[in-house]
Amino acid sequence: MTDPLLSPDQIDALRTALRNAEFTPTGVADYLGETASGALGRGEFLAVRHTIRDRGDDDPRGTLIDLFPTGGIVSEKAADTAFGAFGLARAISTGLVEKVGDGIRAAIDLSPYGDDDGDWWVLSDLGSDVRPGPVRSDHVLGIGGASLTLAQSTVRPRVRSALDLGTGCGVQALHLSRHVDGVTVTDLSERSVRFAVTNAALNGFSWEALQGDLAAPVAGRRFDLVVSNPPFVVGPRRGEAERMVYRDSGREGDGICAELVAALPGLLNPGGYGQLLANWLHVEGEPWEERVGGWLAATGLDAHAVQREALDPAGYVALWLRDAGELTGAEAARRTGEWLDWFTENRIDAVGFGLISVHAAGSDQPVVRVEEAMQEHDAVLGPEVASWFERVAFVRGADLLRERFVAAPGLRLRQIASHSEDGWEVDQQILALETGWRWSQEVDPVAVALVGGCDGTVTLGDQITVLAAAYEAEPIAFATVAIPLVGRMVERGLLLPAS
Repeated sequence: MTDPLLSPDQIDALRTALRNAEFTPTGVADYLGETASGALGRGEFLAVRHTIRDRGDDDPRGTLIDLFPTGGIVSEKAADTAFGAFGLARAISTGLVEKVGDGIRAAIDLSPYGDDDGDWWVLSDLGSDVRPGPVRSDHVLGIGGASLTLAQSTVRPRVRSALDLGTGCGVQALHLSRHVDGVTVTDLSERSVRFAVTNAALNGFSWEALQGDLAAPVAGRRFDLVVSNPPFVVGPRRGEAERMVYRDSGREGDGICAELVAALPGLLNPGGYGQLLANWLHVEGEPWEERVGGWLAATGLDAHAVQREALDPAGYVALWLRDAGELTGAEAARRTGEWLDWFTENRIDAVGFGLISVHAAGSDQPVVRVEEAMQEHDAVLGPEVASWFERVAFVRGADLLRERFVAAPGLRLRQIASHSEDGWEVDQQILALETGWRWSQEVDPVAVALVGGCDGTVTLGDQITVLAAAYEAEPIAFATVAIPLVGRMVERGLLLPAS
């Protein structure tokens, strides 16, 4: 167990001060109003500070917003008032803030954070958007786009045990604490573990915290749920002196993600789920689907990988240099050159980013799917991920010909037609969902007719018999095509078993 950054008494006093100041997601939103809250969410800190100073009411909320999320400088008097019983002197001595001339500024980040289940606070390092310049090598990342993506995509069964592998400041573990009896967090960085256990205590939780590389600290143990937002950034293997621990794993290329996927079968209890964010390489002449599919097939588990975006090498390098505040100077130029040379030498066209989910369903016929979802989709996908595995299990175990199906709520048929002298002619028909991943699937007129007949009253076998007669086809030949098509549509949720 690594000691927290603050003592129990200090944590209690800080929590009381934050509550009294209404420094919570709701309190901040109420204080700022819709326009300034939107600016805060977009990182437009100057606009937020202008709103705070324009109010001129010395509200502790305004002072704490100015100090932490926006990285501003406030007066000692305002800071002392905002920290209440915790006090400015203790905030300085514990490293929360520091003196700058006649003012006070944040030394680390303290952000209100929450979801539908409650409000939390998260301590982490200040990002390069708040404090310009390169971040430290043991930088502890705060609440970012990747952590939100994983939190929103995680399945949420009520279970006994969960592992947050590579916890960082503990964002995933906060969510896990709402539906898991015992949460274990690990990280290679001792500093990250200290931030995580501090955030646990600040929010009234207690986690088992272990320091070490990947799954090494929990070797031989199994969990009901494993989540990981790992240091997945791909590139050349970097030495200790050049690594940013929060993004660089020390493995070459996408080795960290392949290694994590391979470890999941040994970490999961029967019926358990594993989910991680990952980057993977698009290598010239090698379909990325085969690369990632190979990782998943080797697990022997039901598995689903969804690519949400892909960046070319130049865009990828610029993104991560910007994230670490390394975009200027000779050192940035050197890193950029080395990184791009590595992409060229290894024939890498792009880097994909996405979500990998596995389920230890215990089947000897595991289903592996690798697909792309560049389209707009719902933000909260955890329930959809859980439903996907349920539908996969249904298709695997059912005699589809004996089942009755209904079209999913929100299913739409889109037609693309071209105009000619004879009028409109339909060129393409697409079935599309308006929820979840918002999958779409091109279909022919026969499939349209089949789905149109799925009202829950007739078995698929009877539908096929009628359609085969209508199209003057053999029912067996018709079924050979229809059964896998229906199975695929059920997997994606376009068709659902009739209850």
